Amino acid sequence: MRNENRRATGRAISGALVLWALAASGLAQDVIIRPQEIGDVLLNPGMGFTTQQRFNGDRVDPPGWIEGRIESQDVHGNYKNENYPRTTLAYVRLYWSTLEPRQEVYDWQVIDKALATARERGQSLIFRVMPSGETEADAAARFSWYRRNIPGDAADVPSWYRALVGPWHKLGNRKWLVDPEDPRYLKYFGGLIRAVGNRYDGHPDLESVDVALVGMAGEDAGVDDLKITIRHALLDCYLESFKKTPLLIQMGEEESSKYAHAFRPVGWRSDCLGDLGFWGPNESEMLDLYPQLFSRSGLRDDWKEVPVAFEICGIMQDWKERGWDINYIIDQSLKWHISSLNAKSAAVPKEWEPQVNRWLKSMGYRFVLRKFTYPQAVSSNGKLAFTSWWENKGVAPCYKKYSLALRLKNDRRTELFLTNANITTWLPGDNVYDDAVFLPVDMPVGDYEISLALVDPSSRQPKVKLAIEGLGEDGWYRLGRIKVRE
Repeated sequence: MRNENRRATGRAISGALVLWALAASGLAQDVIIRPQEIGDVLLNPGMGFTTQQRFNGDRVDPPGWIEGRIESQDVHGNYKNENYPRTTLAYVRLYWSTLEPRQEVYDWQVIDKALATARERGQSLIFRVMPSGETEADAAARFSWYRRNIPGDAADVPSWYRALVGPWHKLGNRKWLVDPEDPRYLKYFGGLIRAVGNRYDGHPDLESVDVALVGMAGEDAGVDDLKITIRHALLDCYLESFKKTPLLIQMGEEESSKYAHAFRPVGWRSDCLGDLGFWGPNESEMLDLYPQLFSRSGLRDDWKEVPVAFEICGIMQDWKERGWDINYIIDQSLKWHISSLNAKSAAVPKEWEPQVNRWLKSMGYRFVLRKFTYPQAVSSNGKLAFTSWWENKGVAPCYKKYSLALRLKNDRRTELFLTNANITTWLPGDNVYDDAVFLPVDMPVGDYEISLALVDPSSRQPKVKLAIEGLGEDGWYRLGRIKVRE
């Protein structure tokens, strides 16, 4: 699965149609650019596959996956993934017992290292704090790989908390290892979440945080059995502590989402994409649960403001061995406006690489610049007016407020202009944006190269690749030439 962008050579956008129309007066009119679309898989922020408990360059895990611990490897600067797409997202989940080995004594080095490793390998980090897992015996009865990958002690609540609350607690058939309605659970697990938020909220390498309230692996099994007051108090630990970093809530938690939305929009996440009978012949989240959720809840429209993230059920090799239709799974997820998929860093079957590449070309956002116009010449201190027509060929917007920027450059001067375009509103389909920027009064006269990019507004560095030709080594897209005159 190659993830490369074609580079333009010493000219402007290859295949672009440039019309230099002359009016009867002989004065030049607007330059019209129609860029050539490309079909490459694009590696862009906040979308696509994620690695799990791993980072770009680490070996994938056949046939199972790791839980609760991070195993980054020394890859000597080689960040390509074998049998797995390269990604911009790293997903990890860590047990409470790992982060708080002693009461109110936190081990931040695990998250600190994960954030640093993600940055080094071109990724941002998503993480979840899991209150607990299952017992080793329960887990081993379901999946043999748990026995080697999830030791019982690590999956339990911290030993100091176990000593406080005593033996395991079960409510009906719920496998809670402790009672989440015990006031000490809110005090200590909630306290951990607040401490995590206090330290990491707004961290530039932190993409989002999964909300986990109760249940095995923090997947919130049994959350509906919680008293509303307890549920809201646990949610408050996240909502009041993460005011900058986006949050993701499990799709089935409609009441939790409504409560959270009173604070701010939160994204959606679900842990079993591809389930066409994983748990039994009459149980299928793909055929039953997800269609109901998307038709009756806020999910129908929320994707326009917040991301939809999925994790696969099992691994892709499981799907293949069960004879499940990969194209059906892909098409359904696109219908539900998927932005990212955690495929658990397990190898993608070789035969499915073409289908996965098709998926990656539609997942999240994919911007094609269809038309751009600008004047052939502009005066120093004059107005450079432009028009632009974009098509988002993905299934979701870009949820980060990158800036559309223009750049004029020659051997004497480089000038960069940020526009007011809000690309988070560029939904799938056509989007038109027209604007004007003023040149500085001291702009030297002469011929300039005009380029365009979607940049980080703080660093002013290009961040988003477009599905068009003309990408330079510096991340800017060459449009053509413009003359600055007195």
